[in-house]
Amino acid sequence: MAVSLPGSLSLGLSPCPNDTCIFHALLHGLIPAPAAIRPYLADVERLNSLARQKKLDVTKMSLGVAAQIMDDYALLASGAALGWGCGPLVVAREALPPEAWRTARVAVPGLLTTANLLLTLHGGFQGPRQEMLFSQVMPAVARGDADLGVIIHEGRFTFGRMGLVKLLDLGQWWEGAFHLPLPLGAIAVRRDLPLQTARAMQTAIADSLAYARAHPEACKDFVRSHAQEMEDSVIRAHIETFVTDFSLDLGEAGRRAIEALAGRAAALLGRELPARGLFLE
Repeated sequence: MAVSLPGSLSLGLSPCPNDTCIFHALLHGLIPAPAAIRPYLADVERLNSLARQKKLDVTKMSLGVAAQIMDDYALLASGAALGWGCGPLVVAREALPPEAWRTARVAVPGLLTTANLLLTLHGGFQGPRQEMLFSQVMPAVARGDADLGVIIHEGRFTFGRMGLVKLLDLGQWWEGAFHLPLPLGAIAVRRDLPLQTARAMQTAIADSLAYARAHPEACKDFVRSHAQEMEDSVIRAHIETFVTDFSLDLGEAGRRAIEALAGRAAALLGRELPARGLFLE
């Protein structure tokens, strides 16, 4: 695992196209960095677990774990996966009525993920949950090892190839219920880092995304080398869906959305969000 050395920062990111697109320029020295970057690429649920242990200086994390780590981490305004029409999907082998959802066995891509949090907030899924890597969810449903599955990342573009059908778009449910964009993940920085360093990292991530937008071909090989799905059309759709203007800067709407979701996650745990707020100031 990446650890910090004097003058370096450990950075956790997922191998998904949205993260590798955003961070390519920063990791390859194409824009200024506040320190030497020691990257650690892992599934987001692994990153969530490491954030709970305060193992990484800067890391991608699910909003599903925000309420559990916000005493130790602050959220950056850049690098988030947040937007409209980007939510996890609930899929099955065949169409099932909502009354059948309540007791169904559901495969989820980690209990700390935003996807699992949304499933809980929805309230219509009370059956057992089977935790597994996101890439294992669709095969588990297709084999009949689970009745339903919650799919994230590029799964929303490929589930039909496995003969699965969509039962529910949890993003659409969130948008309709709360009239806010859906925050899936954000970048968190340890609160005990020097404020100047944390702010410089926030700027560097925004600059890295700006570079990717100005030079879209530059990161293609890097993104493809880490992607689960190698088709250019799927990778392109993934980036277009999950890398938005909110990824460059959360703005007020993005902050409200994160506060709404993290606040509900905290309430489920009987906790309150930090009085000093969620965000790096």
